[in-house]
Amino acid sequence: MHLFLRFLQILLANGCLLAMTQLYAEDPFISIGVLSHRGDQFTSNTWDPTAYYLTTQLPEYDFEIVPLDFDEVDEAVRENKVDFILVNPGIYVNLEYKYRVSRLATMINLRGDDASYQSFGGVIFTRSDNNGIHKLEDVRGKSFMAVDATSLGGFQMAWREFNTKGINPYDDFSRLDFGGIHDDVVQSVIEGKVDVGTVRTDILERMASTGDLNLDDIRIINWQNDDAFPFRHSTRLYPEWPFSKVQHTSDALAKKVALALFQMPHQHPAAQAGNYAGWDIPLDYQQVHEFFQELKLPPYDVIGGFTLKDAIKKYWYWAILALVTLLIMSAITSAVVRRNKRLKRLQRRMEKHYEHILDSVGDGIYGVDLDGNCTFINKAMEHLTGWKKDELMGAHQHELLHHTHADGSPYPASECPVYATSLDHISRYVDDDVFWKKDGSSIYVEYSCTPIKGTGDKVIGSVVVFRDITERKLIEEKNLEHQMQLTHVARLSTLGEMASGIAHELNQPLTVINNYSRACVRMLESNKPMQEQCSDVMEKISKQAERAGAVIKQIRHFVKKDIPDKKAVRISDMLDVIIDLTHMEMAHKQVILEVNLDPYVTRVVAQDTQIEQVILNLVRNGIEAMENIPEEQRHLIIKTSRQGDDHVEFRVTDTGTGMDEALMEQIFDPFVTTKQQGMGLGLSISQGIIEAHGDQINIEENLQGGMSFYFKLPVVSESLEIGERSFNDG
Repeated sequence: MHLFLRFLQILLANGCLLAMTQLYAEDPFISIGVLSHRGDQFTSNTWDPTAYYLTTQLPEYDFEIVPLDFDEVDEAVRENKVDFILVNPGIYVNLEYKYRVSRLATMINLRGDDASYQSFGGVIFTRSDNNGIHKLEDVRGKSFMAVDATSLGGFQMAWREFNTKGINPYDDFSRLDFGGIHDDVVQSVIEGKVDVGTVRTDILERMASTGDLNLDDIRIINWQNDDAFPFRHSTRLYPEWPFSKVQHTSDALAKKVALALFQMPHQHPAAQAGNYAGWDIPLDYQQVHEFFQELKLPPYDVIGGFTLKDAIKKYWYWAILALVTLLIMSAITSAVVRRNKRLKRLQRRMEKHYEHILDSVGDGIYGVDLDGNCTFINKAMEHLTGWKKDELMGAHQHELLHHTHADGSPYPASECPVYATSLDHISRYVDDDVFWKKDGSSIYVEYSCTPIKGTGDKVIGSVVVFRDITERKLIEEKNLEHQMQLTHVARLSTLGEMASGIAHELNQPLTVINNYSRACVRMLESNKPMQEQCSDVMEKISKQAERAGAVIKQIRHFVKKDIPDKKAVRISDMLDVIIDLTHMEMAHKQVILEVNLDPYVTRVVAQDTQIEQVILNLVRNGIEAMENIPEEQRHLIIKTSRQGDDHVEFRVTDTGTGMDEALMEQIFDPFVTTKQQGMGLGLSISQGIIEAHGDQINIEENLQGGMSFYFKLPVVSESLEIGERSFNDG
């Protein structure tokens, strides 16, 4: 080991002497080889200002630019014709492998005045009027032009994207040409000489800025959307061009050049001429190495054998390092073992702390694993359910707590929200359910179930937090019963107000029946053969009796206290009930009724009796609001119109005297009324009914006078309409 260290000292000393010798023997004329991917003249115009900048920063040297075609780069580096080299990353990777060139800086590309980027890609394009090519697969069998076989952005990047689609440019194109420079590739596509072309990113934009290209004339294939990169591109992005030193160039000179490049101002004329924003520390080009390995491009086209002897000869010092590392790792492992023991003690202490916290919470809490078995519970859980901890731990929670619905029907585990949370890892909240206690009784609960995540953010179960709402449930049921009683009282009150109209409604058919019956008796007593006339009279008696029966049926339907569940009801049927109960009153008060129903919405989901009560209340209020206006102006409109895809709006509009703003704000409060004999409950109860249906009654003043009351109800889905219609037709 001592001899090895001594040998390193000698090498370092000789290296320093060699560097000093090179420093004093350097040629003052320094050449920078630049890949001429857009022509020699363009390259000189672009990079000569950079060479001049380096000369001003390092006056003891004279820098010059040497444009190099793709096939001239390798020879220029091999024969030491250049001191520095600026090429694309693909060529750099080969030069690094073959001639040990080393990167000093990475170019920062410029877009506009202030946006800079350190990456670039390739763009694949065709003429915009070529309708046969839209994606990469469409290029198969077409003619294709690239810049050069060694051009990274002008060919190899596109090759990699084609390779992902199973396309080999050398086998699957009808023709593969190389234009030499990017501008020729673009012009060949525009002129129709080839079907598809590829160049590096920003070429199209720069040609468009100089007027050499109209971007509307081309279509980008495999367009990649990237908000952080402004140029059109079809491939993945890779690091920008590196500025590198050739092996024979001294490190001292390389450091000076690198420092001068790093210090170049963003707006320096040299940067503006080169259309870049300066230089940065060299990036990692491993991505390019992996890219070339994937396509088996040089220097990865031939990989020779590597024997154990070669490995020992090349990496013997790594064996020493590995031994030292092993000793260090042994010491670290020992320390980790001791630390783990301490962490386990802390973990047990924290678990007890968390257990105390859980037991102090008044709500029931228990954990469930992915199989539905209880993993932990708190004291409140035991108190609320009567189950002991030992009885619940490891037991299936659904079979003990959740096996049956409140109505006694079975509750399948597949429908359990806790089970669903374990499957889809989505938190859930249930506001009304039952848990079964150990003694067989049940409690109403509201609960939430939330996924529990373990290591690696993997869900290992869920936690359920529930609260006993039995007492609140009983109060709600009492309030509902009270509300139903109030509704029934209001319905009876409304019925009393309609008594005179109903009496007239029944009196008319009964009078007709009486008159027809007497006429029939007289015809029978005359002993004349009048059978046909008697039959006609009896048929008229039957129709009047049916009319009277329909009136009584409507009254019984309206007065009935028990309210059925919500169901699909026909809008026209409900309005027929309203019209039958109010047409006499409207006729008496000379109110013109207009019914305007949306023909595309026929049924809603509602409790029909309650909705009839609401509409009847609004209609009667509208009739009474028009008592003090001229008879010819009394118009009442009942209208329905669809709102979105799933609701229909009911609107009752009158042309009455309206109401002031203060009354509008409290009109739905209980015992607020404008009638001398009114109770002030009609609108309050109606508002409660509509809120139970998921909406509320709104009020607005009409521009032509009067008021409009409106609310929404859910419509019956189209699939249900079609299903029921098919059933009825069958």
